[in-house]
Amino acid sequence: RIDLHGMTRQAAHGALANYIHRAADRGLRCIIVITGKGSAGGEAGVLRREVPHWLNQPDLRPRIVSFVQAQPRHGGAGALYVLLRRRRDG
Repeated sequence: RIDLHGMTRQAAHGALANYIHRAADRGLRCIIVITGKGSAGGEAGVLRREVPHWLNQPDLRPRIVSFVQAQPRHGGAGALYVLLRRRRDG
């Protein structure tokens, strides 16, 4: 699990990329990415909007099978489950 909420956009992007690469290299298959839900004023948070775009970028997409909104007990609209591809050895 990685908690990005409260980070700047730039810091969050770097942290997410590093975390996904490390998790995939370790053979993890599912991770939780916490983005936060955004401000109380009803506007969706910047990270909540940006993270799905980052997950589809060429540097990360080859490591990812899919991603979906998390269940309420894991953060609901403020979190994503990210399913990673199996590591290929050799």
